[in-house]
Amino acid sequence: MLRCGGTVGAIVTCPLEVIKTRLQSSGLTLRPVYIPQVNLNTINGPGVVRPARVAPGLLQVLKSILEKEGPRSLFRGLGPNLIGVAPSRAIYFAAYSKAKEKCNAIFVPHSNVVNMCSAGFASFITNTLMNPIWLVKTRMQLESRKRGEKATNAFQCAKNVYQTEGFKGFYRGLTASYAGISETVIHFVIYEALKKHLEEWRFAVRENNKSASDFLGLMMAAGFSKTCASCTAYPHEVIRTRLREEGTKYKSFLQTARLVAIEEGYSAFYRGLQAQLIRQIPNTAIMMTTYELIIHVLG
Repeated sequence: MLRCGGTVGAIVTCPLEVIKTRLQSSGLTLRPVYIPQVNLNTINGPGVVRPARVAPGLLQVLKSILEKEGPRSLFRGLGPNLIGVAPSRAIYFAAYSKAKEKCNAIFVPHSNVVNMCSAGFASFITNTLMNPIWLVKTRMQLESRKRGEKATNAFQCAKNVYQTEGFKGFYRGLTASYAGISETVIHFVIYEALKKHLEEWRFAVRENNKSASDFLGLMMAAGFSKTCASCTAYPHEVIRTRLREEGTKYKSFLQTARLVAIEEGYSAFYRGLQAQLIRQIPNTAIMMTTYELIIHVLG
């Protein structure tokens, strides 16, 4: 069930992920805008126009891809995504459950410390094992081809990475993924806290029998917790995409963060957030509820 749900989710949300990755990249063409400012030197002096450059919006990037590259480009990187989505979630939930079992024996059972340690460990294992697949996916999504031109497939992309950068090239952006563990920790701490309150409320009003409304509550809890986590930890996604770009000036996590802040401003760390939220919130809500349903059915 998790595999089918993950596969459908990956296909449906692939265009949003491509748009998000393009918005995060350094190759994005910024739009020039002119911001009027008041001249404070004179009372009735003329206004001053300050030039600035801003990132295009989600719909503008979508329109650009459709016009220049065609609809098929909205599904760039879908192959690696489909290959990786099932094992990544299987690895994550297996590691999370195992870590939670061990941590419950060490710390106060089902406490925030247990949830944080379990989520952090599961993310560390999953990111380490799956980074090569996600790097290939990102490279394919960033590849811009004119309409009608043959695009590079996953095997060709992986071969090119190995030939030009060696085996270590598959682990570019891994430090940013490790920084992104904070997102998973925040998500699960909030989710587990909300889940605990929902269970206490259920025990207070009726017997221990879950209904559809309970799973709807878990879905809302998962969506809310993911929103909080994504908004808080999103800058690591931009840094990770920059590190995964081919042949760029970005070399390390801190160096990339510094360059982006100096050259583009702090707002650049949140480019593509809208697409990320639209893609991730329903996906996470469905995934977590499916997981809870399976646990409930298996007793």
